[in-house]
Amino acid sequence: MIDKLKQYQNAIDESNIVSKTDINGVITFANDEFCKISGYSRKELIGSSHNIVRHPDVSKSVFKKLWDTILAKKVYKGIIKNRAKDGSAFYLKATIIPILYPNGDIEEFVAIRQDVSEIVKLNEKLLKAQNELESINQNLQKVVDEKTSELKNLNENLKIKVREEIAKNEEKNRLMLRQSRFASMGELVANIAHQWRQPLNELSINLFNLKRNISDEEKFLKIYNDSKFLIQTMSKTIDDFKHFFSADEPSEEFFIYDAMSDTLRMINATFEKKNIKIKLNFPKSDIKILGHRGELSHVFLNILTNAKDAFEGINSSKKIITVNASKDRRHAYIEIENNGSFIEDNVMDKIFEPYFTTKHKLSGTGIGLYMSKLIVKNMGGQIHAKNTENGVKFMINLPLRNNK
Repeated sequence: MIDKLKQYQNAIDESNIVSKTDINGVITFANDEFCKISGYSRKELIGSSHNIVRHPDVSKSVFKKLWDTILAKKVYKGIIKNRAKDGSAFYLKATIIPILYPNGDIEEFVAIRQDVSEIVKLNEKLLKAQNELESINQNLQKVVDEKTSELKNLNENLKIKVREEIAKNEEKNRLMLRQSRFASMGELVANIAHQWRQPLNELSINLFNLKRNISDEEKFLKIYNDSKFLIQTMSKTIDDFKHFFSADEPSEEFFIYDAMSDTLRMINATFEKKNIKIKLNFPKSDIKILGHRGELSHVFLNILTNAKDAFEGINSSKKIITVNASKDRRHAYIEIENNGSFIEDNVMDKIFEPYFTTKHKLSGTGIGLYMSKLIVKNMGGQIHAKNTENGVKFMINLPLRNNK
């Protein structure tokens, strides 16, 4: 039996750190493992207080709890930090058991321990790393919160700036719209005034002729009807230009000849007075297009009026304007050629520009040919001019009404 107890003791000694103390905590036994981990010899340990390996980091409350437990004849279990002879720290998982006399009094204490230094140190490193990460996370969160706050402020400022810019742009757009409307109204009035110039000239001549032919009923009625037509044309001019500035105005089918006839009726008296002959070379009811008859009539009026002005200062008995019209499967072609003065090359490129004119400011506005180009373009066609051997030729091509 005694041999077995010794074997058990040896097994415990070889695998654990074992020591014994009396009731006052004085070491009475220390095995080789305890000597090895503490760095003290057995001789140094025996008779010394167990405080010899006490680490100053361990608070008094820990040892109070330890002594309160074992003096109450209870087993104490816990991990305790100790200090070796060389000052290094080591951690022991201790189980301290009170040994009692038969009468129940405490005889001594046996402490069986395992070295858990590596585990504790690893946990300390992990805890330290965790604390560092937590600190970094807190700092990062602080930075994120600060940057988020900055971004929110920037975003709010940006919203304010955007609202301000939108308000400015809306005001600019309203101003531009008003200016555009005024400009359109001004252009509309200027064009009406321009287009009225020729009919007013015709009316002036007609009124003069009315006085001269008041006794000739046939001539009187012709001049009266022509004057009535001119007044109707002047009234229709307003509608024509209103339609031109309205993109929703529907187009109509009409013969080119009819538009030319309307124009000739407006200028006949003036051209006869100035001895200008117009030769028409196209069929009455063959070439039909889609657009606005009044607008195309104004185009013809502008070109013919410019041709009339080209004869100013020319002493010739043969002032002729030739108008030719033809078509192919897709387009209609109108050519208006006069044998008046030429247009200089540096001027030719500018004649269709707005407000460009070589005439005196009282007799020319520079918008007639410009509007003619817009009207032709709006009808899907093109207009050009060039000098010929005899004078100047204007060329217009327009899509036929059945052209796809």
